[in-house]
Amino acid sequence: MDSLEKAARVLDIEIFELQRLRKRLDENFSRAVELIKETVDARGKVVVVGVGKSGHIGAKIASTLTSTGSPAVVLDSSNALHGDLGMIADGDVVLAFSASGETEEMLRILPAIARFQVRIIAVCGDPKSTLAQNAHLC
Repeated sequence: MDSLEKAARVLDIEIFELQRLRKRLDENFSRAVELIKETVDARGKVVVVGVGKSGHIGAKIASTLTSTGSPAVVLDSSNALHGDLGMIADGDVVLAFSASGETEEMLRILPAIARFQVRIIAVCGDPKSTLAQNAHLC
């Protein structure tokens, strides 16, 4: 398979997955967007947290939000309990990314995040996961 065929195959896979994602959009997506908008309008920020590839996806979203004028920061879950929780303030919204919703790093910081007056939006593959159950939206 030459490079053009490989590129076409990658694009086909991406298109297929985007179509699958589009079918999964529901009322929770609309609520999450509204919650982020309300937070930003009230001068809060979006705090994005994730582990591994999910963290990379979250960081890209934080970067996009920042470039459009919405304040967003990335909280490294492995450093969160070593002082980085200080970037969270009451009134923020936490956007938590985890494929399983059960990663050790994420579960360790959930109780610490819960001490703040924040809303948590979970973006995870399992709506029954610990992360999803501790979030306001999933």
